[in-house]
Amino acid sequence: MAFPAFAAPAPVGASSWMPPASALSRRPPPSCLTPAAGVTVRMATDVVPEAPPTGASKAAARRSQQLVGDTAGSELWIKRTAARAMLRAVDFKSEDFDKPIVTVACTHTSATPCNAHIDQLGRLVADAVGVAGGKSFLFGTPVISDGETMGTSGMRYSLVSRDLIADCIETMHEGYLADGMLTLGGCDKSIPGALMPILRHDSIGVMLYGGSILPGHLDGQDLTVVSSFEAIGARGAGKIDDARLAAVEEASCPGHGSCGGMFTANTMASVIEAMGMSVPYSAAHTAVTRANDLSPDKAADVEASVAALFTCLERGITARQVCTREAFENAIVVMMALGGSTNAVLHLLALAHEAEVPLTIDDFNVIADKVPLLGDFKPYGKYVMADLERLGGLPMVMKYLLSKGLLHGDCLTVTGKTVAENVADAPDFTTDQDVIFPMEKPYAPAGRHVVVMRGNLAPEGAVIKLSGKSLKEHVGPARVFDSEEAALNAILGGSIVPGDVVVIRYEGPVGGPGMREMLSPSAAIMGAGLGKDVALITDGRFSGGTHGIMVGHISPEAAVGGPIGLIEEGDQISLNPEARQLSVNVSDDVLAQRRAAWAPVTKGRLRGVLKKYAGGVASASLGAVTH
Repeated sequence: MAFPAFAAPAPVGASSWMPPASALSRRPPPSCLTPAAGVTVRMATDVVPEAPPTGASKAAARRSQQLVGDTAGSELWIKRTAARAMLRAVDFKSEDFDKPIVTVACTHTSATPCNAHIDQLGRLVADAVGVAGGKSFLFGTPVISDGETMGTSGMRYSLVSRDLIADCIETMHEGYLADGMLTLGGCDKSIPGALMPILRHDSIGVMLYGGSILPGHLDGQDLTVVSSFEAIGARGAGKIDDARLAAVEEASCPGHGSCGGMFTANTMASVIEAMGMSVPYSAAHTAVTRANDLSPDKAADVEASVAALFTCLERGITARQVCTREAFENAIVVMMALGGSTNAVLHLLALAHEAEVPLTIDDFNVIADKVPLLGDFKPYGKYVMADLERLGGLPMVMKYLLSKGLLHGDCLTVTGKTVAENVADAPDFTTDQDVIFPMEKPYAPAGRHVVVMRGNLAPEGAVIKLSGKSLKEHVGPARVFDSEEAALNAILGGSIVPGDVVVIRYEGPVGGPGMREMLSPSAAIMGAGLGKDVALITDGRFSGGTHGIMVGHISPEAAVGGPIGLIEEGDQISLNPEARQLSVNVSDDVLAQRRAAWAPVTKGRLRGVLKKYAGGVASASLGAVTH
C-alpha cells in the first residue's frame, strides 16, 4: 500500500511583522522554537535528567536500580540501603527491588465529572502493574475543569495546567528514576499534559484516556454540557424561560466522563490513539455505565494498557520511536476526518515540540486539503462519542482511512504492532449508519473543517473551524473588547447585531494570561440565533464545543504588540476562509501610526503561577509551550 506524502508549502499571507520595542521583552526565548529536523539544540545551562537506557538495552537494564540498588552486596546496593528502608514502609518486600518501577499519573479530582472516576482507574492500573510483575508509584496532579471555570478568572489556569501537569509528571518520573510510566487523562488539558512528559525525555510510557461521558437526554434529544452554554444565550435572547434553562442544566451531564461530543477531550483521545500512544478502542470507550459505575470496557482498557506498557519495557520501545513525523500526520488526518477541536492544533504543536518532531502550523492546511470531513458529531452535528463506540470506535475509522491511502500504516504503536496490524481486525466501514460519512459523499469536502488563516491581522497564523460551512467571506465592523467578560455582557445585553465582528483581545497566552476559551461568548452568540451573521475573532482560543464563525489563536497576540491590538471600533474586518485570509481593511500607514502610539492593556499585578507562565510562554502559533 502507498502511504500518504504530505509536503508543506510556503505560508500564505506571511509578513515581515515585528512587535514594537516595548513588547520585545515578552517574546519567548530561543529555546521555545522547534529546532530543525535532526538538530538538537541544548543550552549550556540545561540540566538533563539521567537518561534511561535506550533501545534493546532497556530490556536488560532497569533505570530504577539507581534508586534501589542492583545486586545484593554490591557497592551500589550498599549505598541505596536508606532508600530501600523507606520503600519497605510503603509495601516493598525484598523481592520487589528486582522489579521495574512504574509511575502512575492519576489526574483525579472530585471537582469535575471528567476526572472524578480517574482515581478508580489509577488503583486498577496500580493493581495490574503488580500482577504484571512491577511496582507502581501512584500520584496525583492538578486538574482544572474548562467547563466549570469558563467565563471566570479561574479559566486563566486551564491551559497553564496542561504544562503544569506535564511538569508534575516529569518531576515524579525523573525524580524517582522510574522505568516506565502510565499516565491517565480526562478533562481537556490533562490529556496532552499526560503525554507531553512521556515524549519530553523519550521515556517508555502509555497514555490512557478516562473515557467520554454518556449523553444527557431531554425531550428526545441528546444533550452535552454545550447545551447548557447555548441555553444561556437562548435565555438572554428571551427564547427560553428559567424553567427550560433549569431543565437543560439538570439533564446535560448524567454522570462521570469527559464532554460527550467531538470536543477537545475526545479529539485529543482520538489523535493520541491514532499516533499509537494509547491502546486501540480506548478513545471511544465511555467512562461509566448509566448507573455511574466504571464501565467494563474502560476497566479492560486498563489491562490492555498495562500489557502494552510491559511490551514496551521488554522490547525497549520508547515514545519517540512511536511518535514520529508520520505518526503526527496520522493524528492530524484523524482530527480532520472526525471534525475535531481547534485546540488540537495547539496541543499537537506542543506535543511535537516535546518529541522534537518538526511540525508547523501550516502543516495543518496541507493535510486538511486532502482529508474530507466525515464525522457528524456535536457541536456542529448530531452524534456523540458513545455513538462511535457502538460502531467499532476509532479502529473502524482508521481502518477505513487506511484503505483510502490517508494513513501511514507502518507506524509503530505501544502495542508493539503497527497501525495496520492494530486495525486489521476492526469492524469494516458500512454505509448503513450516518455517524461517519463515506469518502465519496463526505459531510464536507477536504479543506472545510479546521483551517489556518493569515493576513495583516494574523502574520503568524490564526485558526478557524468551519465544520463544513461554505463561508466564502464575512466583512463587518469591529466591535472591540479587551476582555471576554466585556464581550459577553454586550452580547447578552443585545448590543451585538447581525454583520458585526466581535473582537476579543488581550486573552492570549501572555495577555490573559493563560489563553482562556471563549465558549461563553461564542455560545451566547449561537444561543441568540446570531451564529450565521456574527463573527468572533480573538487571540484567545475556543472550546471544542464552539461552532459558528469563530477565529481563534490569532498570533502574534495583542499583549506582545500583535496587530489585533491595533484594531479600533468600527474598523472593517474581512474573514475569507477560502483565501485563508484574515485582515483589517486599514492602510499600512494608519496601522504604523497606531503601532507607534500603542501601549499594552494591563490587568493588574500578576503573582505566582500566572506570573511565571506569562513570562515564559511561547506564541500560540508554536503551541504555547513553556520551555
